[in-house]
Amino acid sequence: MSQNDIDKFRRMCGQFRWLAMFMVISVGALLALMAWVAPLLLLLFHKASPTPAIILAVTIQNLPAVCYLFGVWSIGQAMGELARGRLIQPTLASALRRVGIALGVGGVTSVFVVSNLIRLVQHGKGGYLHFDVPGMTLGMIGGALFLQGRVVDQASRIQSELDEMI
Repeated sequence: MSQNDIDKFRRMCGQFRWLAMFMVISVGALLALMAWVAPLLLLLFHKASPTPAIILAVTIQNLPAVCYLFGVWSIGQAMGELARGRLIQPTLASALRRVGIALGVGGVTSVFVVSNLIRLVQHGKGGYLHFDVPGMTLGMIGGALFLQGRVVDQASRIQSELDEMI
């Protein structure tokens, strides 16, 4: 790989980092805004006062998205590290583990936690689990990414041992 290719790769990583930051900030702001706008819309259109339970329910429904945004933030952080010249293998292992945890927790939260917390807030209305195929899929992908991060980390340690022998 020529120095020109390396510079181009680092520049692209830096651009992707800014894209990830923009996404996290803009979507995070929209989620925060929705937690306050939804009750106000209820007040305007249905003439019902927004109760703390409604605000809490909207916030609870956004919990998986917060986990997914952490995964995007982790990807952006890894791209920033690559743009600054950090080695790919340790950056990849760390990013895979963090993104895997974020997707796994978001998927589990989507399927099990949100529905049960909503049941608590709304006094027993709703089911015990939400059949959310995308959430289940993201949870499984998250688990696989976490395990892949451990594999990459282990390969790095084995490579170091082999390098010491030579």
